[in-house]
Amino acid sequence: MISYLDPPLQGEGDHAQHGGGGSPPLRRPEVVTARALRKKMSLPEVMLWERLRGGRAGAKARRQHPIGPYVVDFCFGSSRLIVEIDGEAHNRANRPARDILRDQFLNENGYRVARFAAADVLRDADAVAASIASIVAGPLHQPAAGPPPRAGEDQE
Repeated sequence: MISYLDPPLQGEGDHAQHGGGGSPPLRRPEVVTARALRKKMSLPEVMLWERLRGGRAGAKARRQHPIGPYVVDFCFGSSRLIVEIDGEAHNRANRPARDILRDQFLNENGYRVARFAAADVLRDADAVAASIASIVAGPLHQPAAGPPPRAGEDQE
């Protein structure tokens, strides 16, 4: 006799509760890349993350965050700030041109980009974190100053 307290037999029961069947959820390639990059961050990124995590810079930071087709080192969503740590590889081959295109994309989508050399982070990570905190604290625009002048008005 089968009791209602007995566990379901193999192949029976509520698959939704027990994770049975189905295909794995599809993820954007940037999300897969971001997750992999979080596991193998560079030393300067780790040093800076320890100083930025948990809102220590005055706003919540995300590390290795996908934005469009790119994965940025750090993102402060509330202040629309992207922080990139540039190692030696950023000066080689076509990397400077790629960084310019990436920054243009991010700027066009409402983000400010702040770049710091990895050597500066290694030398004084606290100073770089303080610099980032001051950028986060500064507003994108100054509402008290009013709207920007229209084309031609600033020439009078």
